[in-house]
Amino acid sequence: MSERAEFKLVSEFEPAGDQPTAIAELVEGLERGERDQVLLGVTGSGKTFTMAKVIEAVGRPTLVISHNKTLAAQLYQEFAGFFPHNSVEYFVSYYDYYQPEAYLPVTDTYIEKDAKINDEIDRMRHAATASLFQRRDVVIVASVSCIFGLGSPETYYRMLLMLEEGQEIGRREILKQLINMQYSRNDMTLRRGTFRARGDVIEIYPIYEERAVRVELFGDTVERIDWIDPLTARSDGSARSLIVFPNSHYVTQNDQLKRAVDDIKVELDGRLRELEGANKLLEAQRLHQRTMFDIEMMREIGYCNGIENYSRHLDGRTAGQPPATLIDYFPDDYLLFIDESHVTVPQIRGMYNGDRARKSVLVEYGFRLPSALDNRPLDFAEFEQRVGQAVYVSATPGPYELERSEGVVVEQVIRPTGLMDPDMEVRPVEGQVDDLLEEVRARAEQGERVLVTTLTKRTAEDLSEYFRELGVRCRYLHSEIKTLERAEIIRELRSGTFDVLIGINLLREGLDLPEVSLVAVLDADKEGFLRSQTSLVQTAGRAARNVNGKVILYADRLTHSISGAIAETARRRQLQAAYNEEHGITPTSIKRLLQEPLGRMAEMDYADTAVVAEERALYVAGAGQSPEELIEKLEKEMFSAAERLEFERAAELRDRITEIKKELLGLPGESGIHRGS
Repeated sequence: MSERAEFKLVSEFEPAGDQPTAIAELVEGLERGERDQVLLGVTGSGKTFTMAKVIEAVGRPTLVISHNKTLAAQLYQEFAGFFPHNSVEYFVSYYDYYQPEAYLPVTDTYIEKDAKINDEIDRMRHAATASLFQRRDVVIVASVSCIFGLGSPETYYRMLLMLEEGQEIGRREILKQLINMQYSRNDMTLRRGTFRARGDVIEIYPIYEERAVRVELFGDTVERIDWIDPLTARSDGSARSLIVFPNSHYVTQNDQLKRAVDDIKVELDGRLRELEGANKLLEAQRLHQRTMFDIEMMREIGYCNGIENYSRHLDGRTAGQPPATLIDYFPDDYLLFIDESHVTVPQIRGMYNGDRARKSVLVEYGFRLPSALDNRPLDFAEFEQRVGQAVYVSATPGPYELERSEGVVVEQVIRPTGLMDPDMEVRPVEGQVDDLLEEVRARAEQGERVLVTTLTKRTAEDLSEYFRELGVRCRYLHSEIKTLERAEIIRELRSGTFDVLIGINLLREGLDLPEVSLVAVLDADKEGFLRSQTSLVQTAGRAARNVNGKVILYADRLTHSISGAIAETARRRQLQAAYNEEHGITPTSIKRLLQEPLGRMAEMDYADTAVVAEERALYVAGAGQSPEELIEKLEKEMFSAAERLEFERAAELRDRITEIKKELLGLPGESGIHRGS
C-alpha cells in the first residue's frame, strides 16, 4: 500500500452543519473501497472545506476538476489557503488567446493556429507535474484541459537533470542536457526556460520556478548550488541538491526523435500514395511540403511548430492508442473530485468528438497526417478507465453520477452561516417586465443587485435597453461576449457600477455573487434545458449568499420543473430553518473580497488583454487618442525600452501594438487567415 501523505489543513473554522456527517461518510466510503460517491452540496454549504477535510483524512494525491478556468482559480485559491504547507497546484489551458488550426472547405479558407501563451499559467502547469514527481501531498486543481494529450510522463521524467554538491559532472554535459531539455541559452537576460554560462558558473531559470538557480563548478565537480533572484542575481539560500525538469512536456531523447522521424516518413509515403490514387494531387503536394518542413525543423532543433500533431510517433504509440494526459502523471491511488459534476461530466464527454471533427477535415484536405488525429483529448470511455476513486460534487447531481453511485448520495444542505435557500415565488407572465422593474428599483435603493435570466440573447439586449431608457443601471450578458468582458461585467456588478445583470444561461454554476438578493426568471414555464429543474435550482442558488435572497419565476403554469425546483428548495429551507432554531443562528449575508489576482489571470482564456479592451472602449466612446496616435506612442516606448535593454517590456509593447492593429484597425497579424492554397 502506498505511503500516506501528510496534509495539514489550516482553518479558523471547524466542521459544522452537515459537514461532519458528510466528511465522515465520504471518508468511510473511500476507506472501504467505494469507487464512486456523490456529494450533494448546496451553494454556500462549504463544499470546498468538506473536500479539504476528506483529503486531509485520506492522505492521497488529489485531482480536482472544474468545468472552467475561473471556477478552477477560485477553488485553487481556497485549497491553497487550506493547505499552505502542502503542494497545491493549478493546471489549466495556458493560452491567453487561442485560435485552433482549421480548414473551411466551402470557402477554401485555411486558418493557421494562432495562440498567445500565458507565461504564469505555463509555469504553474510545469510546477504541477514537477510536484507529482517529488512528493505525495499534492492537490492539483484543473480544468478539463487535464484530459488533453500532454506528452509521455516516462519520457518527461527520464530527461531530468539531477545535480548535488560533490557530484562529478562536466560543464559541457550539463549544458548539453539543458539544451536537450529545450532550455535556450541567453547570456543577456535570464528568463524562465533559459540559462546562461560564464566560465564555471551556470545560472538556470527553471520553467516552473519563481526564482533561478546558480550552479558553481570546480573542474568537473559541482561545488555549490544557490537559489538566486533572477533580476538581481543575489543569493536566496543554498541547496545541497537540485532537480531541473524539462522546459516542455513534449521533450524527446535523440534516439527517440530519430525513430519518430523515420515513422513519420513511412506514414507520409503511405498517405501520399492514398491521395495520389484518389487524384488529390493538390492535397498530396501540400501535405508533402508541410510535413517535410516539420521533419527538417525537428532534425535541426528538435522541435517544430505544431509538434504535438506528431505526438503519436514521438511517444511510440500505435494508431488509436490514447495519449498520455495529466492523469497519467498521478500515482495509481490518486483521489478525484469532479466539481459541478452535472456540467463537468458532460463537458468531458463532449471534448473528443469536437476535436476529432475539426482535425478530420485537416487530414482529408492534406494539411495534416492521419496521426494528427491521435493528438487529442481522451474519449469518455478512456477517461473512465483512468478514474480510480471519485467523488462527484454538485448541488444538482446528474443522472450519470447518480447511476455510478447507485443512488447513494451524501447530502450537505445545511449552511453553517445559517443562510437559507431563497424563497421562490411564481408570478404571471403578463406584465412581467413592469413588475420586474418595480422589484429592481426596490433592490437598487437597498444597495443590492439583481440577476435576470431570459430565453434569448435578443430578449436580454432589448430588456437591457428598455431598462436603461428608464434610468436603471443594467448590462446584458450572453455567449457572444468574450470571457474577459464577462469577468469585467461581473466585477462591475459586484462593485455597484450597475445594479441589474440580464443574461441567458451563463448565470448558473459557481458564480459567487453575495451582493445579489433577487433572481428573476422570465418565461419560466417554457420547459426545456434552460428551464429544467436543475437549471432553476442552480439559478436560484445565485441568490443563496444574501440574507434577503429571493427568486421570482414568471410563469402562467406550474411545469414539472418549476414544481420540482420549488419542492426541493422548500425541503432545504425547512432543514436549514430547523438547524438555525436549534443552534440559535441568525443568518447573515456572506462577504467576499471583490477581486483576487489569480481570478483575473485565469479569465484571460480566449480573450484580448485588459489594456486593449479598455483602449477599444475609449475609441468606441469617441474619447482618447486615435489608434494611429496610440500606435505611434507605443512604438516610441517600445524602442526606448529596447535601448534600455528592457526586452520584456519591449516585447509586451510590441504585442499590444499588434493587438491594436488587429482589433482597432482591422489589419492582419503575422499569422491569421489565408485564402486559397
